[in-house]
Amino acid sequence: MAASTSSTSGSSSGSSSGSSSGYGSASSGAAKVPASFETHPSRYRHWKLNVDGAIARLDMAVREDEPLVPGYPLKLNSYDLGVDIELCDAVQRLRFAHPQVRVVILGSGRDRVFCAGANIHMLAASTHGFKVNFCKYTNETRLAIEDASQKSGQKYLAAVSGPCAGGGYELAMACDEILLIDDGSSTVALPEVPLLGVLPGTGGLTRLLDKRQVRRDRADIFSTLAEGIRGKRAVDWRLVDEIAPRSRFPQAVQARAQKLLSKTGAGPTTNGIELEPLSPQVRDDSIRYRHVELKIERARRMATLTVRAPDAGYAAPDSVEALHAQAAAGQSWALRAFRELDDAILRLRFHEPTVGLIVLRTEGDPAAVVRADAALWALQKDWLAREILLLMARTLRRLDQTSKTLFAVAEPGTCFAGSLLEILLSADRSYVLDDAGAPTQFATSPLNGGALPLLDGRSRLDVRFYGASEKVQAVLEHRAPFDAQTADALGLVTVLADEIDFADTLRLALEERLSLSPDALTGMEQNLRAAACGEGMEQRIFGRLSAWQNWIFIRPNATGERGALSSYGKPERPVFDWTRT
Repeated sequence: MAASTSSTSGSSSGSSSGSSSGYGSASSGAAKVPASFETHPSRYRHWKLNVDGAIARLDMAVREDEPLVPGYPLKLNSYDLGVDIELCDAVQRLRFAHPQVRVVILGSGRDRVFCAGANIHMLAASTHGFKVNFCKYTNETRLAIEDASQKSGQKYLAAVSGPCAGGGYELAMACDEILLIDDGSSTVALPEVPLLGVLPGTGGLTRLLDKRQVRRDRADIFSTLAEGIRGKRAVDWRLVDEIAPRSRFPQAVQARAQKLLSKTGAGPTTNGIELEPLSPQVRDDSIRYRHVELKIERARRMATLTVRAPDAGYAAPDSVEALHAQAAAGQSWALRAFRELDDAILRLRFHEPTVGLIVLRTEGDPAAVVRADAALWALQKDWLAREILLLMARTLRRLDQTSKTLFAVAEPGTCFAGSLLEILLSADRSYVLDDAGAPTQFATSPLNGGALPLLDGRSRLDVRFYGASEKVQAVLEHRAPFDAQTADALGLVTVLADEIDFADTLRLALEERLSLSPDALTGMEQNLRAAACGEGMEQRIFGRLSAWQNWIFIRPNATGERGALSSYGKPERPVFDWTRT
């Protein structure tokens, strides 16, 4: 019998945020982004998750009258941020709570429709910053689906039982396979260019070519064909993998799922773990978790994000059984700390649009971080250890893709070691105090050698030293804690200053950075963070497509008074400035 984890009660997003940022237009006054990015299957409003052995069913059944913010109906299974927060949670919980699942059928709980994509009226009413962060978040969720397929062996099958457009088709393309109903009317479509004057914002064009391997000329036609493509033509053009008539669509879905299952092999036999609520202490200018603290200085347009090492009494797990027991009890430092860091990053993105600079700090014993990292690395063949490592990597990539300046500050008492050294390596600059009386310490662990990769698969040390293996190896050999001068000699420090100059040097650097154009800094930082990049699909999505979307969203052809987004649903046609720039 299937074990259902769906529910029809509760809230996915918590109470309204205490910050001043809304995601609607100025006229929407009280509109706020969610206070929390956490939820639970018992509180899902728009998704139904059902697990039956090795196969799970995740159905999108968006409640039309329950948008995250009042003012737009979620018709035709269109989605807003609240819908995607639930999807993100479901994808993550399937990996941790249901590791035995090998195939996830992603379907629709609404009759004769799959998904109409992101809600257009929500986007039209949103601020520019929200639109960009919304696209970024939904990109990361779809990439998490692909990460689950590639790294965790959980394959996704899109069962497209009705019209599938825009972000809905992008969601389908994030799956390993697409089965489309052949009923004479259901199509797949990317109508953003002809209908809205924007681009498919969650990797549509990139997946069309890189993943689906659709011919470029056909992709050109498809991306300018508002009505989409159906039936056999969709198969011939590689837009879907198979079609099936309505009369036998459910049977075709099950057959396709079983075929996928036969290719994956058996999953773990041990039970999964429940992810405990983070329950941070939230105040107007700070958020405090167990291992992470966020302090916000809105008047200065900056924040300080601190991650703490394991407590003195923390015992790194020395066996698979110990790891599972710790995680089940909510005592795994790595799992808890990086979930907290992930939540803090999202709050900074959505709640604090004027915060332009994040000071990254760490606290604690470097040796404790090295021990915790080494224990995870030694147990990496276990599914839970692997999932924790993959979560840490996704969180660090979320930090990499955050459009705010990142300055790491290292002083006595900090511990940029191992997995926390990756935070310094993610930063745009690092400022380090060299105090002989109270040394600032660093250390490496097995995780710095590539276990927590960037979007294109390289380690942050490889990127820092442009692949110079001898320099990377010189850093990795320093497993024991080392001081600031050694870190500087190894190339890990941007600015090294003594106790006389450090405070003034840092203050001036912060003031200078905060005086520069935030738009120019975003473009500059994103380019520099992808140094010498051998572009992979994920990097192209964020570095290329998102940059264009960022620009297009503020052009009058999209969001001007008579732009395509603003005119959507109105009797008049949009008016364009035909100048090519």
